[in-house]
Amino acid sequence: MNKEIASKIIAICDDKISKKGESVGLSFYAFFANKNDNPALLMEVAEWWIKTHRLNHFEKATKIKAMVQKEIHA
Repeated sequence: MNKEIASKIIAICDDKISKKGESVGLSFYAFFANKNDNPALLMEVAEWWIKTHRLNHFEKATKIKAMVQKEIHA
């Protein structure tokens, strides 16, 4: 996962957590606009979410944030 999308994912997770609390869930679609303007990046994140980590459609934002932080600091 590239650092640009990783930073965006972390920022969106932080925003959702601050607005809705620690138990807020989200899907990988939360990181994209409602239009498909970057299909390659959408597929990269979808593959990371679905194929690589076998996550459910909705996961806790705290879990996703921790996973992304661990991956970019590995």
